[in-house]
Amino acid sequence: MKFNKWTLGLAAIGAVSLTSAARADEAKLTALNTSLSNTTISGYVDVAAQYNMGNQQAGATVPLGTSANKINSFSLNTVAITLDKPEDESPWASGYHVDLNFGQDSINQVAGSVGIRQAYVVVRTPVGNGIDWKFGVQDDIIGYEGNTDGANPNYTRSVGYAIEPTTLTGLIGTYKISDSVAVTAGLANETFFSTAPITGTDLYSRKAIATAAALTAPDSWGFLKGATLNVGALLNLENNGQNNYFAGVVVPTPLSKLKLGGAFDLVSEANGSGAAPTGAGAPQNDSGWVAGVYGNYAATDKLSLNLRGEYYDLTGTYGSAAGALSYGNGKGEELTATVAYNLWANVISRAEFRWDHMDSGTGFADGNSANSFIAAVNLIYTF
Repeated sequence: MKFNKWTLGLAAIGAVSLTSAARADEAKLTALNTSLSNTTISGYVDVAAQYNMGNQQAGATVPLGTSANKINSFSLNTVAITLDKPEDESPWASGYHVDLNFGQDSINQVAGSVGIRQAYVVVRTPVGNGIDWKFGVQDDIIGYEGNTDGANPNYTRSVGYAIEPTTLTGLIGTYKISDSVAVTAGLANETFFSTAPITGTDLYSRKAIATAAALTAPDSWGFLKGATLNVGALLNLENNGQNNYFAGVVVPTPLSKLKLGGAFDLVSEANGSGAAPTGAGAPQNDSGWVAGVYGNYAATDKLSLNLRGEYYDLTGTYGSAAGALSYGNGKGEELTATVAYNLWANVISRAEFRWDHMDSGTGFADGNSANSFIAAVNLIYTF
């Protein structure tokens, strides 16, 4: 056992014994090893190549859910590293979760930091069946698609995902009423549609209520067992705040390999940030919505086919004060087809074709094109 000079000095004058110091150091090391042994490290590397048909140039207007910085290029989308120590089954269990991410698609809503997507402490309070609390920076609790790249059915994100906040910073609790019903609720900092850190002089004093419920069909429902219904809302408490509402469903079918899904996103904001309509009969809020359908067919253990179709009406301007984004993209639809084939171990490999059409609005690329066509190849190595 190696001791530092202060321990040796105290031992020399009889203030401590080397035996007790050794035991104390061994106890600390044992506690550290026990803690680390319960922590898992995982992550992924996400890369892609994309071709935009037509004359689109980097930085052009592109469909929501896609990136202007990936036009006709190779891209490093995300390098993600996850540290996780989950709760055990004890009544007062605790743990933590950290997601670090880097690359073009990285999500970072912590001002002054780099690459933190999630970082929260999770604790359980033994009330009823137990309430699990997440305290810190965490993924948004609403939406059909999430922030983890390979967990989504398609390579590009949906329009619905693009109008939702990506992150919540606050205290969120989940209570499992039964195997079929779980509810989530909490308080967070004000939310916007942005993957970048939000700044503002009084932003952090503004709060939002986050709430959601998840229903799962029991085994007694036959082929519908495992079907899920998720509903939720993010309600900003500021008078001119942005509000998001979501409903989504995933339904098995009599064909065991086929699953269908649906999603509806609504965003609204009371006017007052300087862009309010004026005149008699002018609406007092801006609102937009997206409706989407999904289909997944698992042809084999390695091969799956995923389809997504959406129609949207986003003619308003949403987001107030700092961090606001304007989605004056009008009305339109998108259709995405993705083929996934896991040829290599630990690798998600996908080929995708996406078509977007704008019925009204500013147009894509140079503002004159109503159509956008994207072809992409995507590889994600998970570890």
